[in-house]
Amino acid sequence: MKLSLAHQTMFAELVQRCFDATFDEQFPERGRFYKTTVKGRAYWYYETPRAGGAREQRRYVGPVDDPAVSERVERFQSIKADYRERRSLVRSLVAAGLPRPIGIVGDVVEALAKAGLFRLRGVLIGTTAFQCYGGYLGMRLPAQSVTTADVDFAQYRSISAAVEDSLPPMLDTLRAVDPSFVAVSGLDATAPPARYRNDRHLEVEFLTPNRGSDDHQSRPAAMPSLGGAGAQPLRFLDFLLRDPVRSVILHGGGGLVTIPAPERFAVHKLIVAARRRDDDNGRLKARKDLVQSELILAALQQERRLDEVGEVYLEAGDRGPKWRETLSRGRDRLQPSARAMLDESIVRACRHADRPTPEP
Repeated sequence: MKLSLAHQTMFAELVQRCFDATFDEQFPERGRFYKTTVKGRAYWYYETPRAGGAREQRRYVGPVDDPAVSERVERFQSIKADYRERRSLVRSLVAAGLPRPIGIVGDVVEALAKAGLFRLRGVLIGTTAFQCYGGYLGMRLPAQSVTTADVDFAQYRSISAAVEDSLPPMLDTLRAVDPSFVAVSGLDATAPPARYRNDRHLEVEFLTPNRGSDDHQSRPAAMPSLGGAGAQPLRFLDFLLRDPVRSVILHGGGGLVTIPAPERFAVHKLIVAARRRDDDNGRLKARKDLVQSELILAALQQERRLDEVGEVYLEAGDRGPKWRETLSRGRDRLQPSARAMLDESIVRACRHADRPTPEP
C-alpha cells in the first residue's frame, strides 16, 4: 500500500536530518574538513588538532563529487542535530505503517553507523536493508517480509584497503551493544572472523564480493577498515553493491544507512532465490527472497521507475551465460503478476537500448 504524500515528505525530511546528525556526531566542530586527491579523484577527509600542534590520524569522509557529502561539509558549522524532533518523526512514520527493526537489530546498526561503517562505504544488505525501502519507495511492507534474525553488511575489499581508516575493534563495538557477542570462527581458524553471534542467536555477518577463484569462497577475506573483522567472499555480490543509496532505519531518532539501489536489490533477489538449497529451509528462504523482489517491483512500478529494473537485469545478463541462466530460473519462480512487470521492464529497457529482447 502506498504511503501518503505527507508521510513520504516526512521520511525525506528524516533522511536529511539524520544525514546532518551523522556528521555532527562523527565530526566535532573543533576539527576541520580538507580535500585530497587520490589517483585523480578528490576526496574529503577530516582531522582534529591535538595538543602541541600534532595532527590526529585523518578520517575518510567521502568523494568530493558526491553532492550530498560536499553540501553537508559546506553547512558543517550551521546545522545542529535535534534528536527529539527526529524521534517524533520516527514515531509518526512507524504509526503510519513503516517497519521498525527489533531493538537489538536497531542497536547493532546504530552502533556500527556511529563507529563509521557507512562513512567507510559499508552497505547494509539483506532483510534489514529491505526494511529501509518502505519510506524510500513510499510503500508499506507486509510484516512477514521484514522479519529477520540476522544483520548483514558488505564492503568491497578494495575500498576497505584504500580508505586508510578503520572502525574500532569490531568485537568491542558489538559488546558495547550486548556483552554476550562472540566471534564465530570458520573452518580456517587463522582467518579473521566474518560472523559474530550473541546468546539470543542474533548473527552479524560481513560479506565482500568474490571476483576471483572459487577457492576464496571458504575463507573470510581480511578487511583493513573493519576493526579486525573479515568478510565472507560471495559471488554476484558486486552487482548488488554498485551505486548504493541512502535511507533511514526507524530506530531511536532514526539512523542513516547505506543500502543497495532498489532495482539492484530486486534483481539480485532473483539470483539468490535461484541459488538456494532445494530443501525445506532453502525453499522457505527462496520464497521470502521472491516476495521481497515482487514488492520492490510493484513499488517501482507505482513510482514509474520500472525501466530501471529492466536496465540492471540486462546488465546482469550481459555478465555471462551463468548469470543469464540463474536470472531466468529466478524469474520463472515469480508470481505471474510480478513476472509480467519484470518482462515489461525488460522489453522497455531493450527498446531504449535498441537491442533485441532476450528469450525468457
